[in-house]
Amino acid sequence: MLEYLENSAFSEWARGESLWGWPFALTVHAWGTAIVIGFIFIFGLRLLGFFRTIPLTSLSRLTPVVWVAVFLQVCSGFTLWMTKPSKYITDGAFLIKFTLVCIGVVVTWFYFSMLRRESLEWEAKGAISKRGYRFVAVTVAVWAGVLVAGRLTAYLGQLYAQ
Repeated sequence: MLEYLENSAFSEWARGESLWGWPFALTVHAWGTAIVIGFIFIFGLRLLGFFRTIPLTSLSRLTPVVWVAVFLQVCSGFTLWMTKPSKYITDGAFLIKFTLVCIGVVVTWFYFSMLRRESLEWEAKGAISKRGYRFVAVTVAVWAGVLVAGRLTAYLGQLYAQ
């Protein structure tokens, strides 16, 4: 099955048979990563007390942007994965990244739900709940792990290829 995927026309396009396949997928993936992790960190820093001029309730307006970026990451990540599925399926750094992305999406969904429900209360009190702090810590840590594992996938994968 993996051999079939790796030899498909789509995989060949993404691998570089076309001038645009790999660069396009990689660029979309980098932008998606920057948006998701950047916004998650902005939300996290605001909830930890930084950027107090940004109302907590206004952060929820940015959540659709994060979900669009997650969608772009999934699509572009699948495209990049298709170039070497048999390699990626055995790459420890990739498997860690993929697992963390799955966890990150679930945790982020709960995180944004909690933010939507409780931000008015937190703003009125001037502080977030302990549960809120835990969600901030977990969400930021998971997405930071995605970033590190993603870079290790790229660099360690090149070491294995030599």
